[in-house]
Amino acid sequence: MSDETIRLVTIGRIIRRRGRLLIFLAVVGALVGYGTSLVFPPRYTTSASVLLPGAWEERELLTQAEIASSSVVVDRAAATLGWAGVSGSELRDRVSAQAADGNIIKISGTADTPERAQRLSDQVAQQFVAFAARIAGDDTDPEAAARPEALRQMVEQTSRRITELADAADPGRTVESVQTRTELAKLRTTLQEAIKKLDEADPAADKADMVVMGPAARPAGEAPPTRMQLIVGGALLFFLLAVIGHLTAARMSRRPRTEPEIAGALGSALLGTVDVPGERPAHRPDGSDPRARVRRLLGVDIRWDLPSPQSSGDEAGRQIRYRRVLARLRDQVPVPRRLLVVVPDGDEIARRAAGQLVAEAESDPLLRVVGVSMDRPMVPDRDNESGALVVLSAGRWTAAELAGIAEACADARHEVVGIVLAAGTVRARPTRSAGRPRDAVTPALAVGDNAAGGSR
Repeated sequence: MSDETIRLVTIGRIIRRRGRLLIFLAVVGALVGYGTSLVFPPRYTTSASVLLPGAWEERELLTQAEIASSSVVVDRAAATLGWAGVSGSELRDRVSAQAADGNIIKISGTADTPERAQRLSDQVAQQFVAFAARIAGDDTDPEAAARPEALRQMVEQTSRRITELADAADPGRTVESVQTRTELAKLRTTLQEAIKKLDEADPAADKADMVVMGPAARPAGEAPPTRMQLIVGGALLFFLLAVIGHLTAARMSRRPRTEPEIAGALGSALLGTVDVPGERPAHRPDGSDPRARVRRLLGVDIRWDLPSPQSSGDEAGRQIRYRRVLARLRDQVPVPRRLLVVVPDGDEIARRAAGQLVAEAESDPLLRVVGVSMDRPMVPDRDNESGALVVLSAGRWTAAELAGIAEACADARHEVVGIVLAAGTVRARPTRSAGRPRDAVTPALAVGDNAAGGSR
């Protein structure tokens, strides 16, 4: 939060107090994911494998994978398939190839049906094998293929002619004849080595033809993201965004939540925290605000960014809290005098707490409750009262608004003698303590007094 480290307990508090809102947003996200799945039809993917026999280096395999997914191969596959409305450029986005272990090129094809995905992968694999064979020279014209063989025959004829010339030379009678026979033998050896190197340079000598390793398997399921994945992903995305939004809003909020922050903004001491019993209205008018009904339905009207208030347990424990606050107030104001109980307008929890406080105080000291507008705070001038007790809820008002209350009290010559925090409402227990009945006590609220009213 503003100064508090975000912990798992904070996220748990969001889930507990904003559970209905989070569920609603998750359902909205699931509907968005379902709508996305309708916009993007399902896809099916399968792969065909092509074996490259012989010794291949890694960079050569990568080159072959690039050739398999090239526009030349895919365009030929598209022309062979002849699908209406599907061009080679569109198929290039659906075809991919990668080099796998064991000199294998895996060619993957994606289509809107399993049958089409299978046919696409098989056809691209066949066109790749044919195109690679053509590049390697397996599919060249007959004249080009016959040239190496003609060269071999010419070398053999030359070798035989050299042998004949060596035999016809005068064998060993003169020095010239010996040198001639030696030169002819060297020439024959050189020609034989050239033929051997020519055979080794033939790419088909050590690498056999590529082989398609059977037809591609027909896919049994959709390629990710499937419709269910989109629905679940949308729900999780909206849920996480809602949680992150709550955390961001709480971190950016400038509303004091802790007791020292509130006491510092008002410039007075905190006397304590009290709670009030929860109440449900017996009847809600039909003409109530629709936005308010929606907020109640989604649970947005419940504060989540405040720690759970410690319940007093029962009516007797709640009375003890109020009496302890009054005891601290008497310590702050040893001489009995009338005090104003200042409550911000719109803070219903604080107003009810102030009423309970007045009821517990009875007449020692005398307390009068006044409401103060937070937009233009104004406190009644000092007359019979000579001091102000501020009662408010934590985390609802900004530091500037709290400072405005303190300034209004100072302008009316009222010293802020203390602050009482009203905790969130808790559900009242049906059983009551053996003390005096609460119905016999009527809170002394000055309902007629408002922010602009004067003293009486």
